[in-house]
Amino acid sequence: MPPLSCLLRFTSLSFRFLDKRISERTKTNYALCRSVASMDSGGGGSSSSSTCTLVLSGKSTAEKEIAESVKKNSAIKLPDNNEVSILLESEIAKLDKEEPFNVELFFNSLSTSRFGRFLIWSPRLTSTHDVVSHNFCELPIGAACVADVQYKGRGRSKNVWESPLGCLLFSFTVQMEDGRVVPLLQYVVSLAVTEAIKDVCHRKGLPFLDVKIKWPNDLYLNGLKVGGILCTSTYKSKKFNVSAGIGLNVNNEKPTTCLNAIIRELSAAAFQLRREEIIAAFFNKFENLYDLFINQGFQTLEELYHRTWLHSGQRVIIQENNGDQVVENVVTIQGLTSSGYLFAIGDDNQICELHPDGNSFALEHIFSFIYQHHEEHLKDLYCQQVAPQKVITLMHFIDFLLSSKRGIHQWPN
Repeated sequence: MPPLSCLLRFTSLSFRFLDKRISERTKTNYALCRSVASMDSGGGGSSSSSTCTLVLSGKSTAEKEIAESVKKNSAIKLPDNNEVSILLESEIAKLDKEEPFNVELFFNSLSTSRFGRFLIWSPRLTSTHDVVSHNFCELPIGAACVADVQYKGRGRSKNVWESPLGCLLFSFTVQMEDGRVVPLLQYVVSLAVTEAIKDVCHRKGLPFLDVKIKWPNDLYLNGLKVGGILCTSTYKSKKFNVSAGIGLNVNNEKPTTCLNAIIRELSAAAFQLRREEIIAAFFNKFENLYDLFINQGFQTLEELYHRTWLHSGQRVIIQENNGDQVVENVVTIQGLTSSGYLFAIGDDNQICELHPDGNSFALEHIFSFIYQHHEEHLKDLYCQQVAPQKVITLMHFIDFLLSSKRGIHQWPN
């Protein structure tokens, strides 16, 4: 294995996109059905003491039995000591309003065998990502959590994700064994979102929406950001537990624009996209794409990915530290490397592999590979020096490794 210093020799990539800055913050007033809202004591604030209502449901008898077991055991917890009220979908009154998530419509549109069949819905939540990542081992693989509103949504580099009413906000669980391909999962998720939008528009006879992928994990329409992907992972029992989160502007025109706003510009049709149909189409597409990805590799999806992203032939400026100076070079993007980074060629024909700034998932990929190949030794080292009673996770290890004076060359090859 190469020294750690070689693995951490990042190129600082600066995409000089002139993204439109939106200063206006969305202030949304909303009302929830009394049968659910009465269980929420948090109002519109973001107090850590507020109660989050989670409604559990399943597509088949098997998933419904899991929901009953989860509720009985009060298995779902939230970080920051947020209180949780757990209900079964059968225990709440039918929702007459258009705004809350329609569970029945979602399941009727879902045709998967694994993903999305166990659903957690909340009218108001800190973050769907918190629910699935914090309770990964208590939920079936493929479980999904969707919220009407979330008030602590996050994106890459700990950025805050605006989450007004009308957004499609959901996260789900995936378990993988090969750490080398874990970072590529976010690209499969991005593709599934764009393909799902195309599918729903086609079936409903709506105008084509050319949603594009801005590498590594943003979604753009007509030059404006309409969505984003966040994937995080931990390593446990020789498996990578991945929590994938998606935010998509479906019916909220702020803070940028949304799918339905563009449809109204292109067509006089009264029909609008619904969150339930998009998320169901997403899981239908994702399950097929994921199977191809795992069984045949990402190369089977690469042509479709390149047709969908924004960057083929794009010229960008990279910045690299050279002593006390910052050197800038112009390169042309050609595609993706086998590791999922940008493959580019400079004007001097030098080949470059470009990494994004601040993408913790890319950093996890490097440490995941090291962790996979040194698991037992690292556990002993970590537990002896840092936290003998603490459950080790990938991020615990990364924190330890970054602060440790021991080099990778001291560990067995």
